[in-house]
Amino acid sequence: MSWIIARHLVNHHEPFFAPIAAVVALNASRGERGTNAVLLLWGVVVGILVGGGATLVLGTGYVALALATFVAMLLALALGGKRIIMGQAAASAILVVTTANSQTGPGRLIDALIGAGVALVISQLLFPVEPVGLLRRSEAAVLADLAASFELIARAAETGDDEPAERALDQLRSVRDRLTELSRTREHSRYAAHRSPRWWGRTGPIVREVENAGHLDLLGGSCLLLARAVTGCTPVERRALAASVAELAEVLQGLARAPGDRDTRQDAADHALVVAQRVDRGEQAHGDSTDAGRAGWYAVKAVASDAMVFAGVDAKTAAEAVQHGSAGLRVADPPSTPRLTFRYPHPRGRGQGR
Repeated sequence: MSWIIARHLVNHHEPFFAPIAAVVALNASRGERGTNAVLLLWGVVVGILVGGGATLVLGTGYVALALATFVAMLLALALGGKRIIMGQAAASAILVVTTANSQTGPGRLIDALIGAGVALVISQLLFPVEPVGLLRRSEAAVLADLAASFELIARAAETGDDEPAERALDQLRSVRDRLTELSRTREHSRYAAHRSPRWWGRTGPIVREVENAGHLDLLGGSCLLLARAVTGCTPVERRALAASVAELAEVLQGLARAPGDRDTRQDAADHALVVAQRVDRGEQAHGDSTDAGRAGWYAVKAVASDAMVFAGVDAKTAAEAVQHGSAGLRVADPPSTPRLTFRYPHPRGRGQGR
């Protein structure tokens, strides 16, 4: 499409960069493609301006080439340091200096505008990302990793074997990468909600899910705290904690399977509350617990509370329920997934049957 526009509508005889620009702009994760197109344009503009200035002042020698490339990348770094900006700025500056053709810069800029424009139409109008669904997939990946780690911790607590516990700790450390990815998804989902015309006026559910996904950071921290506490417990304390850890793994597994289903969230919140309410009985049964043991029971409560908050229970309500053993929690309805529907006129006219 970008080649056809550049070749026939703009009458550019060698529009090789237009399709390249479109592919580069679209070569990103869903939710980042529109941003990629804008960054590509920034890089091309910077490179053309710097390359043109270097050519006017220094000519087309090696000094001009080196200086133009350096300055273009330096300016791209000042604009945020994104790789795509730096790469396009350097490439455009090199092209302008080496060809020393007055048409090279404007031609490349026109190609970049066409390619980025096609990428924006595709990513923002024709096939816009569905932000809530994108967030839920990232949430499910984080929850699944946390659940798998808890299964290992429960096995280690039951058997007294340190090897599963060490594997769980390693896996929980790697969850930070998942959480970083989720943080990027939250940022780009927020941008998609405000930038894509298809979502204007429907940002409410997206904003709510972005905020809800942020609770997984706290949940991940609580899970790591529990894993470390279990590894420091005595064998007796570990066995006492094993059942609670296994049940928390079930809570996280349920949320991972359907993070957007209200009934699933309600079941998870109720189950997490039951686990938290057993903590006091467990502590009383092991009144002579070590510091690690007490930390383990506290961490069970923290994980249960954070799981309830992610499921949709108000944070204050969840804390009071864990503290005082309240019952009857009500999970708020999760943000609905906005749907894009396309209506096509029936060939026989409205209201006519087959």
